Amino acid sequence: MLVHPLPLLAAVAARVPHPPAKVGHPLLRSIIAATIATLLFVGAAVALSRTEHHLARRLKAQAWTKEIGIRGFTILRASQIRALLLRFISLAAWALGLLAAYGWVTFVLTRFTPTYEIGALLGQTLFAQAKKIALTIAGALPGLAAVVVILWITRFLQKLASSFFTAVELGSVKISWLHPDLAHPTRRIVMALLWLAALIAAYPYLPGSQSAAFKGVTVLVGVMLSLGSSGVIGQAMSGLVVMYSRALKTGDWVRIGDIEGTVTALNMMSTKIRTIRDEEVTIPSNIVVKEPTVNYSRLAGEHGVVLPVTVTIGYDAPWRVVHELLVSAAKQTAGIRENPAPYVLQRALSDYYVEYQLFAFVDEATRRPWILSDLHENVQDAFNEAGVQIMSPHFRANPPQPIVVPKEKWFGDIAATKKKAS
Repeated sequence: MLVHPLPLLAAVAARVPHPPAKVGHPLLRSIIAATIATLLFVGAAVALSRTEHHLARRLKAQAWTKEIGIRGFTILRASQIRALLLRFISLAAWALGLLAAYGWVTFVLTRFTPTYEIGALLGQTLFAQAKKIALTIAGALPGLAAVVVILWITRFLQKLASSFFTAVELGSVKISWLHPDLAHPTRRIVMALLWLAALIAAYPYLPGSQSAAFKGVTVLVGVMLSLGSSGVIGQAMSGLVVMYSRALKTGDWVRIGDIEGTVTALNMMSTKIRTIRDEEVTIPSNIVVKEPTVNYSRLAGEHGVVLPVTVTIGYDAPWRVVHELLVSAAKQTAGIRENPAPYVLQRALSDYYVEYQLFAFVDEATRRPWILSDLHENVQDAFNEAGVQIMSPHFRANPPQPIVVPKEKWFGDIAATKKKAS
């Protein structure tokens, strides 16, 4: 039969008398009482040991498959949970065994006159500490209850605010002072402020918050965070500037400095761009603020995304012919919109050539590099076929004849090579 040691200790401690003027326990009765207490202690120790081994065997034999995780991230595997439970059972058994041993020693010492004062002192110390712990726990309960209420209210407000900002982001709720693109970053800021306010409100109710040690640790942590987070705060403020300026959003085709591609993520700390080489480039928010940013998707609207192509042609070529060649090359390129129609501007009349710039439009900004490449190819073909030389900015003198590629040589020896290979 398993005898729980805690009720036994309580009963034994209740019988510890105050130091009498003359201890009235005969020696025989004291020996018998000490012997019975020893047998009970040994029985309790054996029962506790067997209970520990029994629970450990059942836990090891059980097919444990449960895991602890958050959103797919595993915090504790099944083997780790089993090991923690085994360690907890072992520690609990040792704690109960030590408590039983302390009670047994106290009881036995109080049964004999020479050791009575030692046993009484041990009993008083045990119950004094137990009383102190109980009073501390009882005193902390109201504060803990207040913390729970504060956290519950904060959680409720968080869900309410999250639902509101989600509705604004989806467009089901429209308000004049908040654009749907800014609903997501505003929600994150509001959530952070809510939990910061909850921490400030709950701090005085935390157990030990008024102690000097707790305050010292809090000040130390605050100083460490303030010294180590200056760069992080700067990055976060730059990220807020990028978000609230609405210069970028996820899915836009942009150029930031020398990086061009699709925005895949826009956070407070960085912006991620997927380039045409299928590389993900992470740009810190402070760099995004400093570098010039070109957003090809933002103003596309119903007119599409513009593709500019610049060529320099000598003054000996009629400008009307150049305009026609550029527009015809754009119309022959797949993906170029018919409306608005491509057009040409003469951007400069330089010393040796005229700078022409063709403007064509495409529907999808993400296809811009590939369509632009096809357009460059068609421009070269059109000018070569017409015998009009495309000049370089490093031009020095007119060559004896125009530098063009005849149509019969456009494909070089590709046809012959294919014929030989077949």
